[in-house]
Amino acid sequence: MKTVKSRAYFKKALAVLPGGVNSPVRAFRAVGGNPLFIQRAKGAKLYDVDGNEYVDYVLSWGPMILGHAHPAVVKALKRAVELGTSFGAPSPLEVELAGMITKLYPSMQKMRMVSSGTEATMSAIRAARGFTGRDLIVKFEGCYHGHADGLLVKAGSGAATFGVPDSPGVPQDYAKLTLTLPFNDIKAFRSVMRRDGKKIAGVIVEPVVGNIGCVLPVPGFLASLREETERCGAVLIFDEVMTGFRVALGGAQQQYGIVPDLTCLGKVIGGGLPVGAYGGKREIMANISPEGPVYQAGTLSGNPVAMTAGIETLKILRNPQTYRKLEKTMQELEDGLKDAARKAGVATRFYRAGTMFCTYFTDVDVVDYGTAKTADTARFGRFFLKMLEQGIYLAPSQFEAGFLSCAHTGADIAKTVRAAFTAFRAVR
Repeated sequence: MKTVKSRAYFKKALAVLPGGVNSPVRAFRAVGGNPLFIQRAKGAKLYDVDGNEYVDYVLSWGPMILGHAHPAVVKALKRAVELGTSFGAPSPLEVELAGMITKLYPSMQKMRMVSSGTEATMSAIRAARGFTGRDLIVKFEGCYHGHADGLLVKAGSGAATFGVPDSPGVPQDYAKLTLTLPFNDIKAFRSVMRRDGKKIAGVIVEPVVGNIGCVLPVPGFLASLREETERCGAVLIFDEVMTGFRVALGGAQQQYGIVPDLTCLGKVIGGGLPVGAYGGKREIMANISPEGPVYQAGTLSGNPVAMTAGIETLKILRNPQTYRKLEKTMQELEDGLKDAARKAGVATRFYRAGTMFCTYFTDVDVVDYGTAKTADTARFGRFFLKMLEQGIYLAPSQFEAGFLSCAHTGADIAKTVRAAFTAFRAVR
């Protein structure tokens, strides 16, 4: 596999971009080697500047659930671009897409379009604080909610600790407003809510953690969040930027039967274009400006191009056949990867929720950040590079989820499973 042009682009990028990339995980530092520079994408495939083809399981970190450059979406986008790329004023498109989303996510009685998942989560936090008049926020270790200051916080070990900034530039006093707990620890959560519940504005959670791989909620965990927040008058926020339309058509809240107060969605509602949304109970959203005093604004919010892509994407996702096909293909991939690891004699743990998944190189059940960290990252790095050599593009980190699209075929799955067997054997 030749990557001469990618290496040349990376050298140029290092001179003008921090680390040569516009988002840290793209740099391949967790797996070794240099990042690939992608020229184009179609269906389930990526094509780099050197002409190499890859079966893509990153899918722009989840939102390309239809696959890349879906014909219906591309056709609609061509029409939309000719009508103008940004209005800075209301358009019928944003009303249409919001109506489609609220039907699929009934908990989002009112919503506000934004331009990213990070903007959605930070706005939801502000809404929770404005609604309750409280300051403290609870999050869970390993859950990533974007790079807003108050959410870029890691936990201490064991019980809840006041937040410690994960990054320079985040004021320690601001981070202290975030309490961090182990994911899936019902006892620790109940203890904190009984102690500080009347001071807590909101609890934000990825209902399935997608930024340390794919960690599923244990029975009763999400229900305990709902019960305790209701008891204390705190706002329960589901960050479904990753799980929305991935775990199920109606997201993790549909799959697990939990109704949050606020929900955050990401780029999938814009067909992969830069977009996000947050929304929930009418009485909470009534506080958002200009209806209420909680200020939040955005020039590109409701962007007509993104709205067009989202409308076309959701039209296809609403078809029941779409998810039946996705489930069948995903089951084939799951069975194949598990079988390949078993035959190669490599200890792994495979988890999935709908069409997001992760294979951990560990023999420990993964239920939280601590158990995820038992995974052998060096072995994953070697596995990643061996898969890449064989034309399979995975996320360049042990602690990122993989994704499947409608465009993946039986031939793609078969190729992936064959490559995985070879890669597993190479790293055992």
